[in-house]
Amino acid sequence: MPIRAVVWGENVHEQTNATVAGLYPGGMHKAIADALNLDSGLSATTATLQEPEHGLPEARLAETDVLLWWGHAAHGDVSDEVVDRVAAQVWAGMGLIVLHSGHFSKIFKRLMGTPCGLTWREAGERERIWVTAPNHPIAAGLPAYFELENEEMYGEPFRVPEPLETVFIGWFQGGEVFRSGLTYRRGAGNVFYFQPGHETYPTYHDATVQQVLRNAVHWAHNPAARIGNVTDAPNRPVEDALEPIEARGPKLHAKGEAGFR
Repeated sequence: MPIRAVVWGENVHEQTNATVAGLYPGGMHKAIADALNLDSGLSATTATLQEPEHGLPEARLAETDVLLWWGHAAHGDVSDEVVDRVAAQVWAGMGLIVLHSGHFSKIFKRLMGTPCGLTWREAGERERIWVTAPNHPIAAGLPAYFELENEEMYGEPFRVPEPLETVFIGWFQGGEVFRSGLTYRRGAGNVFYFQPGHETYPTYHDATVQQVLRNAVHWAHNPAARIGNVTDAPNRPVEDALEPIEARGPKLHAKGEAGFR
């Protein structure tokens, strides 16, 4: 059974900027999904901000193996309820790939627990992306480095937690460097952040970038069954203890009362 991926796109710049619309007439989300679908082991569909529940109702997320997220201009328009349910699914085992300016998305900041800030410059400069973990599955089949003629500069410090692995480091024509590919694990979910992907450049048409995305979906997929009720914190009463015990001392909670959150 193919890995089921959903490519979530903000779908704002494609509607308001002629350059972006020209590069991605079907939207960046469609271009990314089309690249994923070149792999017979993947089955990618799309969702956008403008759809009901942003295209991510509970039932669809439950059937999503890996979610890819691209956002920029409308992070604040994303429903907190949807962010909560995406986070819960990641904790339960769904993979998440956060792209480019998605570093400031609600979901990435929620999972990282840090500001996720960085320095930036929009000058169309060349980026050379070095593979720093050549044996990592996300780097499978890649050369020692690859170049993008035009990209937005993202520079250090990148205010994220120390990653499990740094798969890529990008060098920009202006001299800055950036940790361009980072992996994390949150709960049972694998998370990958990938920096290239500024909307006014044809980054997602690049064959090497597309290969990285396909590799990343395979890596992020957790084939184990999703953990159920991952956000619950149930009380385990005295009578259900594995060994016989007697309750003693004062109590804060009344019998049957839900725990505080």
